[in-house]
Amino acid sequence: MRSIILLPFAALLLSGCLVRTAANVVTLPVKAVGAGVDAVTTSQSEADQRRGREIREQEERLGRLQRRCERDPDREECDELRQMPRAG
Repeated sequence: MRSIILLPFAALLLSGCLVRTAANVVTLPVKAVGAGVDAVTTSQSEADQRRGREIREQEERLGRLQRRCERDPDREECDELRQMPRAG
């Protein structure tokens, strides 16, 4: 008798699992394509961050070069620094 009462509830629970699994299978290709597009494209904010990082790294290299040239102005790389236009 108990199994007869529990059988409809078990069927309802299993059908929910089957529906959820079917929905996951159907949406999987869409999610995969979306992730691929996100990996390939670059948003404007990502491009801005990358450009800002490049500028900061370039300024850090220039700063190191200036400090080396202040210590030893006869270095060959200091000639290149002297030829650069000064900002400001």
